[in-house]
Amino acid sequence: PDLMSAYQSGLIDLEGVQAVQTAMITHCERMGDRVAILDAPPGMKPQEIQNWRVNIANYDSSYAALYYPWIKVFDPVAGKSIAVPPSGHVAGIWARNDTTRGVHKAPANEVVGGAIDVEFQITRGEQDGLNPVGINCIRAFPGRGIRVWGARTLSSDPAWRYLNVRRLFNMVEKSIDNGTQWVVFEPNDFALWQRINRGVTAFLNTVWRSGALFGATPSEAFYVKCDDETNPPEARDLGMVTVEIGIAPVKPAEFVIFRISQWSPEEA
Repeated sequence: PDLMSAYQSGLIDLEGVQAVQTAMITHCERMGDRVAILDAPPGMKPQEIQNWRVNIANYDSSYAALYYPWIKVFDPVAGKSIAVPPSGHVAGIWARNDTTRGVHKAPANEVVGGAIDVEFQITRGEQDGLNPVGINCIRAFPGRGIRVWGARTLSSDPAWRYLNVRRLFNMVEKSIDNGTQWVVFEPNDFALWQRINRGVTAFLNTVWRSGALFGATPSEAFYVKCDDETNPPEARDLGMVTVEIGIAPVKPAEFVIFRISQWSPEEA
């Protein structure tokens, strides 16, 4: 919201907005445990925002999500409705969704609390054009309120197209990284690898039972590998232990693989 306030005040132009948003995305990619919530510029009609997204702000990252249009809320000071960027409300929806359903549930089809209208009414046809390019629409539905109607990242990679997949991986990777800090300075041997395998498997079993992973059995939903193959002698000589994890967030037997390593400080 502060970025768009600066834009509306004339302190920065649209190129400045894009520069700040690019920096936000870069920061999130570097940290690896957060996702940028981006506001679309105000005053753009659906066709204009689609053109802006595709031809100007052609961000390509799974660590960012873009929301459109702005929402209208009642300003008690002015005594009338005003249009505000949606990012603050969206952040609240993410937090509420994480608490009530879990990070694996897409934060969409959720009511935008406090919103009384939207800057532009989005038709189904317009939604069909905006959603594939990563513009998450906020729509007004008669009798159902104003709802977030999209949960896509800005990535062109189909594996990272959906926001809940990106955030699920962030949560799993960060949790395992934090949960394996105890291995630092432990003897890097077969016994340690077994302990790591047991601990990570127990955690992923909990994730699977929560409904976050697809698969009728744990073996269909994830795998954990920590052995002499992931930890060859040359890696052990560097004071590093590595565990490889694959999880199936979308379909059974389709794994996206990442590796987590812990280092002994005096060896690294």
